Amino acid sequence: MTPTPTPPTTPPATPPAAIRSLTVARIGLIVLAVQGLGLGLWSTISPRGFYDDFPALGTSWISPDGPYNEHLVRDYGALNLALGVLALCAAIWLTRALVASAAIAWIVYSIPHIAYHVLNGESYDTSDHVAIVASLAFTPIVAIVVLVASARAESPAT
Repeated sequence: MTPTPTPPTTPPATPPAAIRSLTVARIGLIVLAVQGLGLGLWSTISPRGFYDDFPALGTSWISPDGPYNEHLVRDYGALNLALGVLALCAAIWLTRALVASAAIAWIVYSIPHIAYHVLNGESYDTSDHVAIVASLAFTPIVAIVVLVASARAESPAT
């Protein structure tokens, strides 16, 4: 007797809510990648230019905080490049573990950076100090959105 072949099974369709959540996660990861790669390239390629001119809006947010240190600025650049590459890989492959790792890495990096600037704003006028802290808060907010969206995409309730 010949065994009856079983028909191939098709994977279940991804629910629309999960697709939306994955899209949100991917967009957030791309934002983090662009940020990390942009800041990383600038500060690695031109550490003195980054130190003197960041954020390139007619003000300088780095030089008032202390003397120039090429090693430190290049290390900051390399760190941002690495985080940018991690976020880009997570956006491309979109695996649960990689997305969570990228988002958590950005949060772990961002929170002490924000804390430093919150507690050390005396070198800046009030508007610059507020702008610095607000711009730094953007990163962990995006990373948290990525984590939540990723978790929703994986949730059986979606």
